[in-house]
Amino acid sequence: MKKFTSFADVPDYRALLQQALEIKQNPFGYQHLGRNKTVGLIFFNPSLRTRLSSIKAAYNLGAQAWVLNAGADSWTLEMADGTVMNGSTQEHIKEAIAVMSQYCDVLGVRTFPGLKDRDEDYNEVVFNKILQYATVPVISLESATLHPLQSFADLITVAETKKTERVKVVLTWAPHVRALPQCVPNSFADWFSEVDWVDFVITHPEGYELAEQFTKGARIEYDQQKALEGADYVYAKNWSSYRNYGQVITQDPSWMVDAHHMALTNNGKFIHCLPVRRNVEVADAVLDSPNSLVVQEAGNRVFSMQTVLHEMLK
Repeated sequence: MKKFTSFADVPDYRALLQQALEIKQNPFGYQHLGRNKTVGLIFFNPSLRTRLSSIKAAYNLGAQAWVLNAGADSWTLEMADGTVMNGSTQEHIKEAIAVMSQYCDVLGVRTFPGLKDRDEDYNEVVFNKILQYATVPVISLESATLHPLQSFADLITVAETKKTERVKVVLTWAPHVRALPQCVPNSFADWFSEVDWVDFVITHPEGYELAEQFTKGARIEYDQQKALEGADYVYAKNWSSYRNYGQVITQDPSWMVDAHHMALTNNGKFIHCLPVRRNVEVADAVLDSPNSLVVQEAGNRVFSMQTVLHEMLK
């Protein structure tokens, strides 16, 4: 595995999932792979779970990890090609990534969308420059359109807690106080549309349709209550409009997941990528219930990252 940016980079998700479950049972069993290895982590925007879980995953494998906050710990980076650098940027991404590739064996990079220019975001302009100039394997710690490590952790969580061979998983839009990107729901749809033991439904108000490239195979339902009926897992997440790019079309509070919504499910488990706005996206009663898996899910971020590192370092 030379890069991990989407579901398409995984040759066999079943094998990768099985490897993750085995690693979770024996997290220090592969430290020979990381001996004398260094994992570099570059963040263009803030992080809690991604940063800490990536460091922990590297340590579990016996590797060292360094973290760079781009523009804060480093020179301000220029992204455009052919530019005359007589402004505020001091170093070009071309040299920066090439040099950082000299210092590490695997590079993890977190970028973020601007939510202003859909073509720029969905063409992954920044992340593709990093892939172009890196000379070591690259892991997406989130990009402008996808968050594959989160989706892999979500898959681990569902796989280790499901009680039946097939399960119904519902991704529901939830309100938020500001416009958020589509990275997490895109990625969740990208993965769960492909899992053959999942009946996958996406529910959201009209106007919040995700890009079709990520939702093929999913059933789209605009009636949230109908979508939740019989669900085994409910994944709540806010996102801004893809069609009217970056806009907030509605903040309808009735879409907040509460006990009434969960009562429609098959004693469903609740999952969320975190951080979560309590009593905006999800009610306290849901987050604090025994059916909430959000902390376990966050813990699995270590093992999604560790499994991908395992595949690259081996």
